[in-house]
Formats: sequence, C-alpha cells, structure tokens
Amino acid sequence: LTFLFYSYQRLVSTSLQCQRFHTAAGCLKSKTGAEHRWLERHLKDPFVRATKQHNYRCRSAFKLLEIDDKHKVLRPGLSVIDCGAAPGAWSQVAVQRVNALGTDPNAPVGFVLGVDLLHISPLEGAVFLPNADITDPVMLKKIQKLLPTGRADVILSDMAPNATGIRELDHQKLINLCLTLLDLSQSILRPRGTILCKFWDGREAHLLQNRLMEHFQDVRTIKPQSSRKESAEIYYLAKLYNDGVKHQKH
Repeated sequence: LTFLFYSYQRLVSTSLQCQRFHTAAGCLKSKTGAEHRWLERHLKDPFVRATKQHNYRCRSAFKLLEIDDKHKVLRPGLSVIDCGAAPGAWSQVAVQRVNALGTDPNAPVGFVLGVDLLHISPLEGAVFLPNADITDPVMLKKIQKLLPTGRADVILSDMAPNATGIRELDHQKLINLCLTLLDLSQSILRPRGTILCKFWDGREAHLLQNRLMEHFQDVRTIKPQSSRKESAEIYYLAKLYNDGVKHQKH
C-alpha cells in the first residue's frame, strides 16, 4: 500500500504536468485495477474540474488559494520565490495575488520568481529558472540578482523529492530538503518574511518545526481542504522571520 501511495503521487505529478483533463479521460480506458480506480477518483475530483475551468496548470493552485485566503500570505507589491514551481500553478496564483502584472494600477506591483529542476512553460508576470537546483550556491547568486531588492518577502515551497516508495525514507528526504531551504532563506528572505513549505507527515516533522520556531515568531501547521484526504502532505506556515524572538506554535 505504501508503494502504491507514492506511485500514485508520481502519477498525479506526471498527469498534471504533462496531460490535459481530456487526455487523462482517454487514458482511463487503458488502465486496470488500482490505476483505473485512481483515475476515476481523479476525474471526479471537483478541484480537477475547477482547475480546467479557471485555467490553472494543476489542482495544487487551490491549496495556495485556500491558504492565502485564510492566512493572508500574499499581497500586492511582495516579492515571491516559488520553489519547485513546475508546472507553474502556484506561480499563477502568486502573480495574481501580488499584482505582478500591474493589473491593478492603484496597487504596488510585485515580483514572482519560480525555480525548479524540471522544465517550466513560460508564464506572463513570472520569471522562471527551469532546470535549476535551488540548493546550488551558484543558483542562489542568480536568484539574489533577479530579486528586485536582492531578497524575497515570501518563499513558497511545494517541492518534493522523487519518491522511492519507502514512506519513511521519502519523508526524511523531504524534511531535509525543507531544512536546506530554511538555511538558504537566511540569505534571501527579508526580516519579517514568510515561508510556506510542504512536508510529508512522519516522525521527523518536529525537527523541521523546531528549526522554523528558532527563526520565525509564528509557526502554524496547515492541512488544506483541497489536499487529498489520503495524501500525507501537510504544510508549515512560518511568519515573521527574525532571530532571537519569542515563538508561537499553532
């Protein structure tokens, strides 16, 4: 079951990045057993249908929309880094919410930078660094040069490592990836800035939470309603970046 769970995660990623809704429907005819049942649930998913209706690149857009509506992570004028940006759905939301296109002439214009190891199709209002490793020191310098002031107000991370099918190992790999991002944030995140990062639930989640609490005043654990119930994904929202402050856990 663990192997199937992570196999489905990879299937979700592949289908959302590389296929249209109607293509997935066509594939349903060629699948059997567990794959067939997964695709049936996928096609009946209201967020999948809404993704097509609102022209988002994948359903994960609704996770960020839900989190932002409740917690006010994004606002016009902010500079945002979207880590693990492919296929670009979170960047689409960020472009809208920070007014990166200057659509609202009465609001400040923000900036959105997306980074991913994978290819990302161009998006108006966003700057993408595809085929790029954000943990590479050379890439860090490129990011700093691209940011209008050299630092970001918000770091978004929906990235995940390639799944091995071993749940605890995959959990550890993602926690380590988030910890690396936290280390990098010291060079690219503004004081009082925000990090929103995905992790897979497991026994080492507290290590990431404790590290976040060392640097942020307000750390919350969030499970969006738009996240599939069977998914182990959860998000940490860490606000008010600063060292040497009293921390709150929610």
